[in-house]
Amino acid sequence: MKNILLVGLLLLTSFYIKAQDPQRYDVVIDELFPDPLPSVGLPASEFIELKNISGTAYNLTAWKLSNGSSTANIPSFVLQPDSFVIVCSKSAAPLFPATAIGVNNFPSLNNDGDILFLLSPQNRVVHAVHYSSKWYGNELKKEGGWTLEMIDCKNPCSGQSNWKASINAKGGTPGFENSVASVNPDNIAPQLMHAFAADSANIILEFSEPLDSIQGATALNYSLSDGIGSPAEATAVPPVFDHVNLHLNSSIPANKVYTVTATNVGDCKGNKITAHNAARFGLPSPADTFDVVINEILFHPDAGGVDYVELYNRSQKIFDISHFYLANRNNTGVISSIVKLKDERRLFFPGDFILLTENTGIVQQEYISGDPGVFEQLDKMPSFPNDKGDVIVLNEQGNIVDEVKYNDKWHFQLISNTEGVALERIDYNAPSSQNNFHSAATSAGYGTPGTKNSQHKIDQQFTGQVSINPEIFSPDNDGFDDFLTIEYNFPATGYVANISIFDVNGRPVRYLQRNALSGTKGSYRWDGLGEKQQQLPQGIYIVFTEIFNAAGNKSQFKNTVVLARK
Repeated sequence: MKNILLVGLLLLTSFYIKAQDPQRYDVVIDELFPDPLPSVGLPASEFIELKNISGTAYNLTAWKLSNGSSTANIPSFVLQPDSFVIVCSKSAAPLFPATAIGVNNFPSLNNDGDILFLLSPQNRVVHAVHYSSKWYGNELKKEGGWTLEMIDCKNPCSGQSNWKASINAKGGTPGFENSVASVNPDNIAPQLMHAFAADSANIILEFSEPLDSIQGATALNYSLSDGIGSPAEATAVPPVFDHVNLHLNSSIPANKVYTVTATNVGDCKGNKITAHNAARFGLPSPADTFDVVINEILFHPDAGGVDYVELYNRSQKIFDISHFYLANRNNTGVISSIVKLKDERRLFFPGDFILLTENTGIVQQEYISGDPGVFEQLDKMPSFPNDKGDVIVLNEQGNIVDEVKYNDKWHFQLISNTEGVALERIDYNAPSSQNNFHSAATSAGYGTPGTKNSQHKIDQQFTGQVSINPEIFSPDNDGFDDFLTIEYNFPATGYVANISIFDVNGRPVRYLQRNALSGTKGSYRWDGLGEKQQQLPQGIYIVFTEIFNAAGNKSQFKNTVVLARK
């Protein structure tokens, strides 16, 4: 009779465990092994580790592990409170000394990053991890053989700040307490990072960490500008819940900029959003030629530095930079080394900058940079040689939006060493040619990544047919009046210009332009150097401009300028 009662009790306990409905975060994914090679000491097989952080034993029958494209069904196994189990492929299970569950169709773990999620028998998300190779925090270990370990299992929803590479000599701790385990409380509120229009009636919000899914799905927690108000509905997007979809009551037009504000939403630890709770959004359009321009180029960095390219949206349109590509030309002149700027959607608004580089941290350390939010780190940049080359921006159709055929000789002639000196665009609206680029100012640290150029020229309306700006200039590369702009406004096309510079005694010191075919409106530039690229003394100089056309019309202009020296 006792045996019958014991068997009945065990069956009842087993049924009870199987029938339980786990709460979110009762069981967490606390260790990952996406890149087993080269092996440091662990079996050369991918695995994940589960930890039960609740006070309840769970039978994992009918639980699922998935990455969205493949799903593994976990067989019967009772995971006791405060205990671990390894989940891996069936062939790998015997390789691990600790308890391991072998499953069919184990999800492949991408080396650079992936989304993994654990589902309960009720198909609810128990835990999800959107990991990245950046989480290692160690350039050597991210190359393989080391696991990613969660630091504080009581803080399972804060993302990168709660993970790092294992410090165990074998490369990881499958089936045992994590080597990096420590108290790491989550006191940081979520932030609204980006927003974009998926279409004219649906807005996607991207947050810095997973949200409480109920708060994230409350439509009244969001307000949109321009009279839209709260959306018709809000949906926290599984499995990570760090994105929210807002469905609007009406459609929005393309290229109009709106703002969305989030309130009363928090993370799984109850930290409510406060600052950084608003983001711009809009419905983007395709980019045409010269809508976006190459605004700054660093092609010859200092030792240990990296190249960068800065873009500027000079149009009134909104663009999605996941539809843009960066490229160069090979030695036969063919467009090559094409790199997509971003896989995920991100909006590029009128008047904004975007800074592209392989290492944002190095650029931010070496230069006084602008908003770090405009920096985009690419896995690989096209090659930009130190002497000369091509920087090309392509749209999604493969058409050239802008191209700069740069040359090291474009730099200010009196800079003896151009390493680490960026070339800056002078005028957003002028052609992408030598006359429209200048070395970044010394006072700006020879580069202004992510912010307005030190050599930027503000468009100025002027009277008369030829004028100069400024009337006193000092070509010392300090970012203030470093060159003279000679602006012209001719009555028709087809005029040819000759421009010469004379000193106060009438002696020619520079033949600036010879038979230069000019448009109806434009400008030329004088850098204060003489005909042999020598530094001229300070003093008064005469800019003599002569124009003529094929019909025999001609005119002459004289402008006086002061060249100043410190």
